[in-house]
Amino acid sequence: MEKWRITHRLLRYSSNLLVDRSSNCSASPISAFRFASDYRENFVKRGLRNASSIQYRFFGSVATEIQRNTWFSTLNLDDISYFKEILGEKNVIQDPDVLLDANTDWMRKYKGSSKLMLQPRTTSEVSQILKYCNSRRLAVVPQGGKTGLVGGSVPVFDEVIINVGSMNNIIAFDKVSGILVCEAGCILENLISFLDDQGFIMPLDLGAKGSCQIGGNVSTNAGGLRLVRYGSLHGNVLGLEAVLANGDVIDMLGTLRKDNTGYDLKHLFIGSEGSLGIVTKVSILTPPKLSSVNLAFLACKDYFSCQKLLLEAKRKLGEVLSAFEFLDKQTMDLVLNHLEGARNPLPSSMHNFYVLIETTGSDESYDREKLEAFLLRSMEDGLVSDGVIAQDINQASSFWRIREGVAEALMKAGAVYKYDLSLPLEKMYDLVEEMRIRLGQTAKVIGYGHLGDGNLHLNISAPQYNDAIFAQIEPYVYEWTSNHRGSISAEHGLGLVKANKIYYSKSPETVHLMGSIKKLLDPNGILNPYKVLPHSLNSYH
Repeated sequence: MEKWRITHRLLRYSSNLLVDRSSNCSASPISAFRFASDYRENFVKRGLRNASSIQYRFFGSVATEIQRNTWFSTLNLDDISYFKEILGEKNVIQDPDVLLDANTDWMRKYKGSSKLMLQPRTTSEVSQILKYCNSRRLAVVPQGGKTGLVGGSVPVFDEVIINVGSMNNIIAFDKVSGILVCEAGCILENLISFLDDQGFIMPLDLGAKGSCQIGGNVSTNAGGLRLVRYGSLHGNVLGLEAVLANGDVIDMLGTLRKDNTGYDLKHLFIGSEGSLGIVTKVSILTPPKLSSVNLAFLACKDYFSCQKLLLEAKRKLGEVLSAFEFLDKQTMDLVLNHLEGARNPLPSSMHNFYVLIETTGSDESYDREKLEAFLLRSMEDGLVSDGVIAQDINQASSFWRIREGVAEALMKAGAVYKYDLSLPLEKMYDLVEEMRIRLGQTAKVIGYGHLGDGNLHLNISAPQYNDAIFAQIEPYVYEWTSNHRGSISAEHGLGLVKANKIYYSKSPETVHLMGSIKKLLDPNGILNPYKVLPHSLNSYH
């Protein structure tokens, strides 16, 4: 590791570093469960009052009443028998211990009361399941790796869980085009490893890659660390296969980059969170793995410097810029105090802001020259106060560990109120500062995220959940975001927790159109009910 400062000392580092983040230990469901607070444990163990009414405490909010829709049927022995006929006994799960985990999200904030989890192995089995459930009006919840943050992948009441984790085959890969075709249950990290062996990379990289599944990634339009370089899944997913509520299989599993024949319906399912259909297969355009990867961990004196650094990085690094992440001083302090093994790359002093810049290219000498010139100019201009450049894979992984480990550190620190927002870049950090003034000493306000694409992860950390704290946060955060024409969900979806808040980001006319599409594709409303759309539009008959 080599340190460089404003002394204009010549930078020396290995330019052929190939960064591998697959080994870092960012917020997996298992570790996150282990460090959940006693409050969350007690909340989960407390259970449900009854099968038709539940109180959810959204991040410590005043209890919100959600009624089970009586339009839906309840499970009976005939249903169980039918599912065993088509899936076999071992894929019809009724074990209470297994169901306890399947009913609970990875943050242990939401818990359903499903008595049945089905594990289909083929699209045909998914089709048979949905056709039957639709005819019986049995509500279902599609489930993958359960790494979401908004309660979208677990039951609210007694919905039948359809877990696609057994559908995990890689169907095809074309080394010429870089097009990967696979089933929805493939774990993201496994796809990353497969592609690495083929000389390619996934355009998507997430902290939860060791558990999340590609079907869930597509269904939530997951963002992640590489969006600034490769864009969203709306651009990288070339096609998909989905099963509608009535069991119809919609084959849109194209592998063409250009297909202008009518409506591009696959986009309805990317980001719909399983409310319009269950994604069973996807085809994804993957870029080739490049040989020259460099990672810098930098310090900036203020948020304006971070913004200016981003602008200059886009101008000067251009085609090799692959990630631009930021975290504030409070985030760094939290990580150093609560994340095992985390070390400050710049230990001499704490700085107000930190930035991770990754470049990825194919010409080692050219990339090194561009990055050196950019960093030296940034120091001369006073945009960067201090910095470190990774010398090998271990150092690079330790840098990413800090950024990707924030969620785990927050879980260890106690209660956390999480907000995933898109905001105009120049206004983004204003919200963090206003929340600090608003909350005073009652809680710690943490600001970090994907600066390269205007995505703020606003987190409020407190010793325990408190309704007084919550009242200071909501609806203020959503109102502030709406007033600045931002999005209340940048990359985690709406799920259960934000369904009724959709109007902060979408007009009534737009939401009404969404509801019309939902009723067209799922007239009985069985697919992931109570989620995505306002509860008034989720009520059927």
